[in-house]
Amino acid sequence: MRILLVEDDALLGDAIVAGLKQAGHAVDWVRDGIAAESALATGNYAATVLDLGLPRKDGLEVLRGLRAKKRGLPVLILTARDTVDDRIRGLDAGADDYLVKPFDLGELNARLRALLRRAGGQPAPRLVAAGITLDPAARNIFQGGQPIEVSAREFALLQALMQHAGRALSRAQLEEQLYGWGEEIGSNAVEVHIHNLRKKLGAEAIRTLRGIGYVMAKE
Repeated sequence: MRILLVEDDALLGDAIVAGLKQAGHAVDWVRDGIAAESALATGNYAATVLDLGLPRKDGLEVLRGLRAKKRGLPVLILTARDTVDDRIRGLDAGADDYLVKPFDLGELNARLRALLRRAGGQPAPRLVAAGITLDPAARNIFQGGQPIEVSAREFALLQALMQHAGRALSRAQLEEQLYGWGEEIGSNAVEVHIHNLRKKLGAEAIRTLRGIGYVMAKE
């Protein structure tokens, strides 16, 4: 999934980016509130990790502006503001969850997984489609009770397809999920990943809809 990180602390931002990428996410990172608003206006994100104490524009203002536009994007607040009143203000402004610094990267990833499940209407922690089970937390895939080994990009692509099972995703939509800013994308990268997944999962696991994209059956 593609995540927008809004954090002005360079060391913490580096650590979060590394942790999110290790969990299989594509990450775009901005360091102030104005840049966050610009990224939110132009990017297609699955969720946002938002610091509150930002230069140029406070994180709460960014959040209020996002909700004023009726955007339902999941937002996880990161902040050193740890009083009860601070947490209440953040949640009342439209945050979906709240994590106080310092925090563990494992907890950050777990909370993001929970937000993404709720946003996708999938309360169960595992994804199941076309006879395949994918566990985002354990980062494993099973088909017919047998583990399937895939690359990090293949895992992310399969996860995107399974989260939208029954709905076609275009190549451009899949690229948005797999790659962040500045990452080089080969002209046929998605097609190569699809080809590799079909070799491992079977040719019928992922269908091609010509001129539209790719789809996995719900059942």
